Amino acid sequence: MTPEMDPAPEWTGTSSDPNDEQFGHVVERTTLDTSREYDAVLVGEPYDGAVLGRPGAREGPTAIREALASVKTHHFEAGPVASVADAGDVRVEREASVRDVQEAVRETTAELYDRGALPVFLGGDNSLTYPNVVPLVDSARIDGESVAVVSLDAHLDCREVRAVEGPTSGTPYRQLHDAGLGTLCVVGARHFETGSRYADYLRERGGAVVTAESVAEGVEATLDRIRSAVADADSLYLSVDVDVLDAPSAPGVSAPTPGGLSSRELFALVRGIAGDERVRGFEVVECAPPLDPTPTGLTAATAARTVAHFLAGVAA
Repeated sequence: MTPEMDPAPEWTGTSSDPNDEQFGHVVERTTLDTSREYDAVLVGEPYDGAVLGRPGAREGPTAIREALASVKTHHFEAGPVASVADAGDVRVEREASVRDVQEAVRETTAELYDRGALPVFLGGDNSLTYPNVVPLVDSARIDGESVAVVSLDAHLDCREVRAVEGPTSGTPYRQLHDAGLGTLCVVGARHFETGSRYADYLRERGGAVVTAESVAEGVEATLDRIRSAVADADSLYLSVDVDVLDAPSAPGVSAPTPGGLSSRELFALVRGIAGDERVRGFEVVECAPPLDPTPTGLTAATAARTVAHFLAGVAA
């Protein structure tokens, strides 16, 4: 049975100039059944019931779509982005337990991968990284292959799942490791944002950490470190938690902190990774528009352009 989805909105551009092609002009509405017909398909995940910090990410999908609609489609190296569709929002019960929500979302993501789609998930909190990735891990385990995740995030999100509390936005990679995830490479992690036990855990699991300070030494050098860390993987998944950015660049997140990446660094890294033919999925999580004090909605605008750069990397 096909999982239930709320239909995608109608996409429209905001420019009256016919030469200003925007994403609002080119994104088509689709369903899970026809999702593989496009280079990439947007899927909203309006849920923040597992967030450890401040809620608000459930409004991320709508705000990112609205911001993306007015972004022009032309990239100077990749050319115009096209062949993008929107399959709507995953239907979740906000009063359900986090585990139940994860299982419900997992049904939808598994369907997308089974149909050969390249999903672009618009979050939503980081707890949904687990159901977004675990179908890939399950398939790889059956085939004797491995999956790596490149996580652009200020935090490692490898907390233990406690019996009473259950999964949270801080536990997805612990859950994925338990399911058989091969490699986790965290890029943009901050000093003094992670407990020693979790840093030791990731190191013991063969994971890699590239700090925000290291990224500042150069994007190409960072991409080389990422490629080295995930060289043995058969499939890749790319995750962007918007709090990887320096707090002034993305104030509308659950846990903004200083010392993060610049938006220019983020865009270049996302585009560079997106060009890898092993990439099977992408997400932008923890964009929380109600927490953004900027009158222009800077965080959603940055998240939308992150999506645009991913699509340009896929098209290049």
